[in-house]
Amino acid sequence: MSVNRDSQLDMFAKPSLAVAKSRAPMPRSPSQPAARSEEQMARALEESGNYRILRKLIARPIASVRRPEFSRLGIILDTETTGLNHRSDEIIEIGAVAFTFDDDGAVGDVVGIYGGLQQPSRPIPPEITRLTGITDAMVEGQVIDTRPLSALIEPADLIIAHNAGFDRPFCEAFSKIFAGKAWACSNSEIDWSARGFEGTKLGYLVGQAGYFHDGHRAVDDCHALLEILDREPRDGESPFAELYRASQRSRVRIFAEHSPFEMKDHLKARGYRWSDGSDGRLKSWWVEVGEDDLDDELSYLRSEIYRWKEAEPPIARLTAFDRFKS
Repeated sequence: MSVNRDSQLDMFAKPSLAVAKSRAPMPRSPSQPAARSEEQMARALEESGNYRILRKLIARPIASVRRPEFSRLGIILDTETTGLNHRSDEIIEIGAVAFTFDDDGAVGDVVGIYGGLQQPSRPIPPEITRLTGITDAMVEGQVIDTRPLSALIEPADLIIAHNAGFDRPFCEAFSKIFAGKAWACSNSEIDWSARGFEGTKLGYLVGQAGYFHDGHRAVDDCHALLEILDREPRDGESPFAELYRASQRSRVRIFAEHSPFEMKDHLKARGYRWSDGSDGRLKSWWVEVGEDDLDDELSYLRSEIYRWKEAEPPIARLTAFDRFKS
């Protein structure tokens, strides 16, 4: 069969100008929107009601100048340890972020940061490595430098930890630089539920606030907590302002000494904790309440536990300098 050579398609021929033009990208008309920024896209997704966006938490920079109107100094502190017992376990990391604030609890600027690792006397338990990401190789030969850490802690008006009942005993066992300081607990001394949060763990607070961060490393957790504490006010009061106000109030610890053994479940259900006496406290069930709740709690003990209206269980009044000790 004869073939007309002129009718064959030349696969290597350049396309005609008309074809080339048709394949060229069409110019954007003036009415076409410009490419959206990441933040615009995030907002569009949120406004659709079908998505919830978490933004990466960015640490605040250290201020070059300390503003005089923020005259007080706070320290957000976090520790990573080899276990839960401050008498037998050890600190393997300390993180601290120093920030200024005023007498009304308004936060100023970050003015100092410290982070350090320390090699413990025994290998780090595998479950601690899984939780914190800290390995024996990371801490080998490492020592927490107490000189720069002390420079932050010594002038501090208040030390804040998200579980001060855990961190304070470890810190005071670690170094005398923590002795005699006022402490506050951002977990127990802020009414997070009234602020719309359904939990109090730091990771949950960060997530519900719309952020994510590298959790379970001490300095990162300190930066994250500062952002949550300095969130927008509720009724004119930020979480930190609420915490600072709470730290200035005294609390009362009541010891249900010599309470009947059969009443232990009732005490436990009401929030009492057991002390075996090894920490210097009385060997008894105990609870901590505000001054305003003292009379009601004593009335409960007398009528429901001792069943003797003349009972006088021991009490101790505590300030931020005494609270959260071992």
